[in-house]
Amino acid sequence: MSRSGRDERPYRTGVGILLLNPDSLALVGRRIGMAAHAWQMPQGGLDPGETPAAAARRELEEEVGTAAAEIIAESRSWLSYDLPAEVSRKVWGGRYRGQRQKWFAMRFTGADSDIDLNRHVPEFDAWKWVAPETLPALIIPFKRPLYQAILDEFRPHIGSLERVPSG
Repeated sequence: MSRSGRDERPYRTGVGILLLNPDSLALVGRRIGMAAHAWQMPQGGLDPGETPAAAARRELEEEVGTAAAEIIAESRSWLSYDLPAEVSRKVWGGRYRGQRQKWFAMRFTGADSDIDLNRHVPEFDAWKWVAPETLPALIIPFKRPLYQAILDEFRPHIGSLERVPSG
């Protein structure tokens, strides 16, 4: 903290994914070892030299176990959130005050059976499809404004997805 009381630590740079199925439902996963309300959309850090779009594809594959998706929109700007003080001292070695993220709306092109949370080191212990408007209520409180901003920006892409042909 600075003398002014402002947290001077940087934000961790990352990406987030609003994965939408053909019925315009969003995928959320429940974080392993967290409270029952710790549902979130897939997200993760940006590796050195990696583009945000490449990071989004990698994170989807790592966290959800599938690459069956296509990018349909990218957030206009970087969105950020601050972690509560007690949490920020515990995660990422206490180096960051929160995250700044580039968000992507992606169309799921696979089948539910393509989702495999255990394909890599699992980060989620459960997943489900939910109505996008319920996302802010499912997320931990400090991320609710971020999720509302994501929904507001990607609203034109929600509900306008054409059904992906099967086969």
